[in-house]
Amino acid sequence: MPNKQAVVPDNTAVRTALWRALHVELDSPPHVLEDIIGLTLVAPDDGWRNRQDMSPFTRPFRASIVARARFVEDLVANQAMRGISQYVILGAGLDTFAQRKPELASGMQIFEIDQPATQEWKRQRLIELGFGTPPFLHFVPVNFEAGDAWQERLGASGFDFRKPAVVASTGVSMYLTKEAIMATLRQVTTLVHGSTFVMSFMLPIELNDPEIRPGVERAAAGAKANGTPWLSFFTPLEILALAREAGFRKVEHISAAVLTERYFADRTDGLHPPCNSEELLVAVT
Repeated sequence: MPNKQAVVPDNTAVRTALWRALHVELDSPPHVLEDIIGLTLVAPDDGWRNRQDMSPFTRPFRASIVARARFVEDLVANQAMRGISQYVILGAGLDTFAQRKPELASGMQIFEIDQPATQEWKRQRLIELGFGTPPFLHFVPVNFEAGDAWQERLGASGFDFRKPAVVASTGVSMYLTKEAIMATLRQVTTLVHGSTFVMSFMLPIELNDPEIRPGVERAAAGAKANGTPWLSFFTPLEILALAREAGFRKVEHISAAVLTERYFADRTDGLHPPCNSEELLVAVT
């Protein structure tokens, strides 16, 4: 069991891990993403499947979570085939890429950036579960609230700024101000030519499909009540313009419809991510 005396991950990281596990447990194969290691890390009480945020009502959002994760990991695999060997995860939470894909990960350098206490908890859990910390996995503790510069911490952890990288930030942008997002975009554009940044972003709630809008509104209200309000929303045109302004050479919007066609087209259970909710920006330096 996890050390209950230690700081535990935030609610969002836990929910994401549980949704990924629930996809394997409840949804019919083929599974978009196979991940139960996050569930093992959390080791929740037996009644976790009865949590309100695990109800059938949240099924489309579960699909969105696994779709964005699969897209990022497919992108990483594709870039690795091109010789790119560095992968940076901003706000890594309970990401388990290094544990689930050791054949791919071991040929790269993986840098997980997150709050120091969260990372220490995760490191301890990986040791307890026998995964340990392989030499290709680097925990990069960054105290964002104290104004730590994540690029400086990244360099101190062994990142090679002479080489291109894939940088991913999913499930984070809605908690940041537009100014903070722009600062991150500009920081990533300083990476070597050919680096790729993938970021999820939330569309304005009024643009959400009617059937999922109440769920998004409920999630936004819950985030505000927990002291982590959603601050930023963008239309696809707005996020593309922001990335161009930051200095990216190539920018692309990956819609939920594209993800549905790529990962859910042959399903018979109707599972797919909602349109006009959380979608992806891909930008290349």
